[in-house]
Amino acid sequence: MLNRRILRIKAFKVVYSRVENPEMTRQEADAELSRSCEATRDLYLRLLAVVGPLTREAASRIEAAGQKFNPTQEELHPNLKFVQNAIAPALEEDPDFSKIIKKKKISWENDDVFLRNLYESIREKDYFKSYMASPERSIKEDSALMRRIFEEEFPDVAALEDILEDLSIYWNDELEYALQWCCRTMDSMGRGKRWELPELYMSQMSQDPSKESDKDFVFNLVHAALRGYNRYHDAVAAVTPKWDAGRICATDLALIICGLAEADTFSGIDYRTTINEYVEISKYYSTPESRAFVNGVLDKLINKQ
Repeated sequence: MLNRRILRIKAFKVVYSRVENPEMTRQEADAELSRSCEATRDLYLRLLAVVGPLTREAASRIEAAGQKFNPTQEELHPNLKFVQNAIAPALEEDPDFSKIIKKKKISWENDDVFLRNLYESIREKDYFKSYMASPERSIKEDSALMRRIFEEEFPDVAALEDILEDLSIYWNDELEYALQWCCRTMDSMGRGKRWELPELYMSQMSQDPSKESDKDFVFNLVHAALRGYNRYHDAVAAVTPKWDAGRICATDLALIICGLAEADTFSGIDYRTTINEYVEISKYYSTPESRAFVNGVLDKLINKQ
């Protein structure tokens, strides 16, 4: 599930914690990294678990409309296509899915306002109206609708971001990645496959036994960064004489240390790939000037080796 880009981000965040907390131990770093990695899959599970509650929200709307004092013919004879979608029962009646949702205590029952607003948004969209008007009834069509909902209704929604932020400190910038996996799951279920819990690391999903372990990659990267922290810090200070080492942006320092640790530890990775990866990460996590600074320092130090 976790690719190298997101693993580098997780390693960077642990090393950033070390910059901020010089007393951090390797055991603490390992625990932090483990929680961070598992949290991404937990976010995927939470998002996927919205399908059942969303379906029930639609059903409750239809039931309430039918019990009005003077319901319309449409309310008396509603279109039940969405509330009878095949995805919700396929997930909620799956023993593996229901077991892990229960184990992790994942629930949307306290987020009724979000669910109401989500359904209101969906039912006004042209893609939903087209789905409801189509006579086709298939899990393929249902999964395609759910994929569209994940793609269009969840990104950049402040209410959802607030919910996730309250639940986990690890989820504030992983929504897009988790949604990609929800979409992949919908594609798979649309082809008639049962839900399966994704392996935590991409290398575990590969059929190639020679593929390097992604878990080993990220843990070894963090260990190398912590082990060589003082040496890397001094090296950065030596090549930035115009900068006060104590005033270098903590995010920049963490990114550079990660890059140096990766270049030292993984000789099979082209150093240009390593530099480019951390420069790219700097665009999202550091200052506007960081791209050039991180690129320049890494290039200078790695090419000196």
